[in-house]
Amino acid sequence: MSVPLFHMISGGPAPVAPFSHAVEADGWIFLTGQMPTNPDDDPAPLPEGVEAQTRRVMDNLRIVLGGLDLGLEHVVAVRAFLTEFKRDYAAMNAVYKSYFPAERLPARTCVGVTGLARDALVEIDLIARRP
Repeated sequence: MSVPLFHMISGGPAPVAPFSHAVEADGWIFLTGQMPTNPDDDPAPLPEGVEAQTRRVMDNLRIVLGGLDLGLEHVVAVRAFLTEFKRDYAAMNAVYKSYFPAERLPARTCVGVTGLARDALVEIDLIARRP
């Protein structure tokens, strides 16, 4: 196994805890869960509603992937976390699926949680693979 590389992406979202944006080992990239924060204005209030928050999270994930010269087409697995699972599951899915072609949906787990950092409604992390 190669030595892991720990990446902090310039222009990426500010960390809400002590972590790297991504860790890479043997072509596998593990992205830390992203919050619906604005990378250009971290202290700004989070977007209202799970749809807007999901869009911001997915855009933040794209920023981190882009900093590694990767895109969503390299994603193989996703984990999504919702604080209001029953209420927000369908709405989150509607936004989420718009980021992937229907024939290339990553493997995914989605769970309900009791709370997320900054009182977010959604957090998503992922695993990607270099070609």
